[in-house]
Amino acid sequence: MNKDKNYFGIDISKDVFDVCDNNRTYYQFTNSVSGFKKLLKLLDSNTICVMEATGYYHLRLAYFLLEHDQGVCIVNPLKIKRYIQMQLSKIKTDKSDSKMIQAYATDLNPSLWFGQSKSQQDSLQLSRLLSIYTKQSTQLKNKIHGEEVLGNPSKEVVRSLKRQLKSLKKEMGILEEQLLNNVKLEHQESLTLLKTIPGIGDKTALMLLVFTDGFTRFESSKELCSYAGITPVIKQSGSSVKGRPRISKMGNPKLRNLLFLCSFNACKYNVACKALFDRLVAKGKSKKLALIAVCNKLLKQAFSIVKNRLPYDVNFRSVLVEN
Repeated sequence: MNKDKNYFGIDISKDVFDVCDNNRTYYQFTNSVSGFKKLLKLLDSNTICVMEATGYYHLRLAYFLLEHDQGVCIVNPLKIKRYIQMQLSKIKTDKSDSKMIQAYATDLNPSLWFGQSKSQQDSLQLSRLLSIYTKQSTQLKNKIHGEEVLGNPSKEVVRSLKRQLKSLKKEMGILEEQLLNNVKLEHQESLTLLKTIPGIGDKTALMLLVFTDGFTRFESSKELCSYAGITPVIKQSGSSVKGRPRISKMGNPKLRNLLFLCSFNACKYNVACKALFDRLVAKGKSKKLALIAVCNKLLKQAFSIVKNRLPYDVNFRSVLVEN
């Protein structure tokens, strides 16, 4: 338990947020700037506000507090859920949740959250919109194909769909150019280094830097693999419970999907990844499991290359062994 810091537990919803201070006093404010200012009056330099990562609802308050030099912790909701279960609590309300968040912070002293740069926030928003537009583009292409294979397709329908697709592609091009400029502004060298890795193309290198904030948020490749949700989870107990190892999937799904798509090319052109894939398959492992291992390998290569500021070298590992 940490008694030196004054933790405020905050449970946030769309319209309001509930607050529990270290004296177990409750407050409720509107989830707006006026509510943020009222909360600010309760805080001092020793106060740390703790909240769950609840979609987007927590971000405005979190950045508002950072701008006013207040300490902020953003906790994975699963950690709070497990903590509440440990307390055997029978009550589930916003007020009780704010109390539990405050108790969790007091007991476990979570790490501070420092937010992201304006450029990184902009890049993440651009990538999310591009993801939506990509899905819409695929839907339009499928719809055009479906209309064209009809015996007597409507010309107006096909023309309309093609106009929409053309407009969508134009918007995607503008967003992709802006995203590339953002990444080049902060991570030009890292972008160039990542593209030297066989199996990682221009768009993949770009999105890797966007999702990881240029790998600056991670101290080791293990942390990065955990963030991507591709680390193995083993379930064994005694002699009867021997579950099959699976990946955790407790991480960024977009990064995980991106790596999985890259693993196919990496198995063809990346020497280390191909050797790993062939070795696992020869041992009788499934191809899917081998591809997940390639994802780990590929991500570790990317992390090492960016952190050491060195381009990919196919002979690097063998040189180290010889020396």
